Amino acid sequence: MRILIVEDEPLAAERLETMIREYLPEANVVGPFDSIRRTVSWLKENNTTDLALFDIQLADGLSFEIFEQTEVTCPVIFTTAFDEYALKAFKVNSIDYLLKPIDKNELFSALEKYERLFKKENSRKGVSQEAIEQIYRMMTKNYRSRFLIRVGEHLRPLEAADVVYFYSQQRATFVLTREGKSYDLDFTLDQLEQELDPKQFFRVNRGALVRLHAISDVLIYSGNRLRLKLEKEPDEPVLVSREKVGIFKQWLEGGNP
Repeated sequence: MRILIVEDEPLAAERLETMIREYLPEANVVGPFDSIRRTVSWLKENNTTDLALFDIQLADGLSFEIFEQTEVTCPVIFTTAFDEYALKAFKVNSIDYLLKPIDKNELFSALEKYERLFKKENSRKGVSQEAIEQIYRMMTKNYRSRFLIRVGEHLRPLEAADVVYFYSQQRATFVLTREGKSYDLDFTLDQLEQELDPKQFFRVNRGALVRLHAISDVLIYSGNRLRLKLEKEPDEPVLVSREKVGIFKQWLEGGNP
């Protein structure tokens, strides 16, 4: 069985290969290749790969570009530290993914799924072009960087970088700025969550969406929740709900919720 590794972080690639060999000692592991160029070059000369593991962000671009430059005939498991919208796309299209840092049990589960779905059928079914295009659109999405706020009879632009957090109150949505002022917006929090960069903003509970760099401290709070100290303190405490504590911690570490 031949397994291709495409990964531009040497330590991550070495650890990945070690875990693969632990699960599949007989596997012929090829790579790692650290770029789109090297991967495409190898794939054009070798079309007998049984399985590939692609890191999404490589030294020279996103690994989705590999599919545009050559035919990938084998199943692919992606490794990624990208946002939740991309992960949803993977799920919709039944593409396996591993969230960095890669957990050994999750890798073993993905390899087991490969064996169950493909190996027994002796199939090298590739990733559909439709799936790749959908994920690529999500990965390259342009997020909202400013808003228009009303100040008296005037409309003024507000940069997303000047936001402390968005919050809902009495069925209306407001923004608290770094100047400590609040303004109402013609958006719902659900809409904002879709339009803002998820690396910079996190929905900590049903009524609050917080900017990463506005968080000055995180405190352990009652009921297995967390309380956030913000750059400008609002009137009410901003809490991370119990069910979101785990993914919030991942987000703070720079991983994907």
